[in-house]
Amino acid sequence: MRFLLDTHGFLWWATNSAQLSRTAREAIADPRNEILVSAASAWEIAIKQRLGKLPGVPLASDRFNELVLLDGFSHLSVDHRHAVHAGAFDVDHRDPFDRLLAAQSALERCALVTLDPAFALFGTATVW
Repeated sequence: MRFLLDTHGFLWWATNSAQLSRTAREAIADPRNEILVSAASAWEIAIKQRLGKLPGVPLASDRFNELVLLDGFSHLSVDHRHAVHAGAFDVDHRDPFDRLLAAQSALERCALVTLDPAFALFGTATVW
């Protein structure tokens, strides 16, 4: 199976946080699964780090590539199809990161590993 990590799922995995659910942890750890991490998460992490909202992971943006590759995850670039799909969602949700991750999840046909209930608005398949 293929899974796309929401930004918090990626950070909680990278820091071995107890906040990551058992189901999510097992899905990510299963070597049969392909784990994707979006460039949108790099963008979100860099912004939150600049704003001081990620004190527990001070080097997350500097080490983003290393953290993705460390466990054999794959980078998922943002392309025009993702952007158009994200903008076309007819839902009242303003978070651009959520919109983009929902679009990527749909177009790449992979469940999103997330705790965030907002993805139900997009009809996104989630695992937590």
